[in-house]
Amino acid sequence: MFGISDYGAFSAAFVLLLFLPGPGNLALISSASKGGLSGGLASVLGLLVGDQVLLWLTVAGLAAVLTALPPVFLALQWAGAAYLTWLGFKMFTAQPGEGPSIQITPGHYFRETLFITLLNPKAIMFYLAFFPQFIDPVNHQGWITFAAMALTIVVLGFIYCFGVVLVTHFMAERIRAHPKLSSFLQKMAGVCLIGFGLKMVFTK
Repeated sequence: MFGISDYGAFSAAFVLLLFLPGPGNLALISSASKGGLSGGLASVLGLLVGDQVLLWLTVAGLAAVLTALPPVFLALQWAGAAYLTWLGFKMFTAQPGEGPSIQITPGHYFRETLFITLLNPKAIMFYLAFFPQFIDPVNHQGWITFAAMALTIVVLGFIYCFGVVLVTHFMAERIRAHPKLSSFLQKMAGVCLIGFGLKMVFTK
């Protein structure tokens, strides 16, 4: 189908990637709980744009560049780790009642999630190592194949991410009614972000 060796397996693999706990999911939850539907949707857009950038960089030959220059990927890991750790520290040290540690504007949530996606080694490795396995070298149709894969990723990603945002938004209304619980969850989210950052450093 469109030069994709196993379209069903490709779709299933991407859905599984979405369900894996990681910085992207945490960014969606944080944005929806702090910025409401507008912040959540902006975060969804940031994640989808980040995925598309990684996909088309892979198409353009980024895999060959990173294979030839391992220090480039190492530097990317460190940049991602530092960024996530900084966000986590801001969330963890926020005082109750002082408001969100991240500014509530749709544009800000878009940029935060975009950077988190672009600096996430899990997403990078999916596109560099796993994504090419589903391209049929015999029936490959050039840009049509890549466009079909990109469109599939957009549709599946939007359905999943929008669902996460909706659930989080409605749950957030109840959580905000209990300030202590809200503060605790924010600090836990900060710890998780710091953990993701440290994992990027120590994972080989």
